[in-house]
Amino acid sequence: MQVTSIKLYSLKYNEAKTYIAATLFILGNIALPQLCHLVPQGGMILLPIYFFTLVGAYKYGWKVGLLTALLSPLCNHILFGMPAAAVLVPILVKSSILAVSAGYVASRFGKVSIALLAAVVATYQVAGSLFEWAYTGSIEAALQDLRLGIPGMLTQIVGGYLVIKHLLKR
Repeated sequence: MQVTSIKLYSLKYNEAKTYIAATLFILGNIALPQLCHLVPQGGMILLPIYFFTLVGAYKYGWKVGLLTALLSPLCNHILFGMPAAAVLVPILVKSSILAVSAGYVASRFGKVSIALLAAVVATYQVAGSLFEWAYTGSIEAALQDLRLGIPGMLTQIVGGYLVIKHLLKR
């Protein structure tokens, strides 16, 4: 298993860089779902709304991640009606758990690896699914990402690793 040390940041809310980075990741989280929704059930299978939240939080800290996690689904809902209102709260919670988890793991370990990203993805999926089950009362709804979203989770792990390691070197 390859572990790569990279430059990680922990930006603060009083820095302009925080808002610039968050804006770029939010734009990514708006564009990527639109592309994925061209494929039947692409959103449910590829889970694109989480991708740039993971990358942003891991590389630039939980504050950038949390801005991305909260504003991406809200912007997508306002602009395109997706995610649907019925699933907006669980998605916001999962995104927030993802942002905090990714920021914590990056800060704690100071490096990126497939295993660390897999742990982050597993954390937000399990905790988020438990929340969704409690919120909706439906175990089926809570397990939908775990049933259908394996390709998306793998994309988050491998794609996130490649983006963080190769594209965001600085």
